[in-house]
Amino acid sequence: MGLVVTLSSGVAWSQSKKVVIAKVAPSVVNKAPPVTVLRGPAERLTCMLGTEDRHARIGVDLVGGRVKGFAYYSKWKPRTCSVNLMRNDAYSQWQDSHGVTVVHLSEDMGEFMIEYEPKQVKFIFHDIQRDRFCGMPGKISGSLTVRRGQRECVLEGVMDGHAGNQVALEGAIDAPAEPAEAP
Repeated sequence: MGLVVTLSSGVAWSQSKKVVIAKVAPSVVNKAPPVTVLRGPAERLTCMLGTEDRHARIGVDLVGGRVKGFAYYSKWKPRTCSVNLMRNDAYSQWQDSHGVTVVHLSEDMGEFMIEYEPKQVKFIFHDIQRDRFCGMPGKISGSLTVRRGQRECVLEGVMDGHAGNQVALEGAIDAPAEPAEAP
């Protein structure tokens, strides 16, 4: 069946990301992992997809081929989202296993699964709370892939939640201004 990773929600997730395997007792999930010290060459990957007013981008710092930290930013004017996480910070717990890193966010704000391949690093967003990171309701789910040597990201579903919020705003943004009353 392959690698199975446990999310902080107590659900085991298969490496295929599509199959929920089983519930796990919360006492097993909430144990803090030991501090991880990464060794090896440093590398920075960045990518962006979209226009100035509507885009997603990420900056990733790797050490020894593993993510040390990342900053994700998306914009769907006038809304923005920003997530900036580092290993051993107060806002997340990181677990490495068999070519995958799972980042559990504090206060049940969601999880990221990071998959490593020779030419790319894929971030899978799992129920990331928009309230905390974007100032709007809903959750971010989907994936963002940053590829070595490529300026554009590959996105799947990550920006979908912005659309619902944007529809409500379009009328206000695109509507013609009311003419001012004459004095």
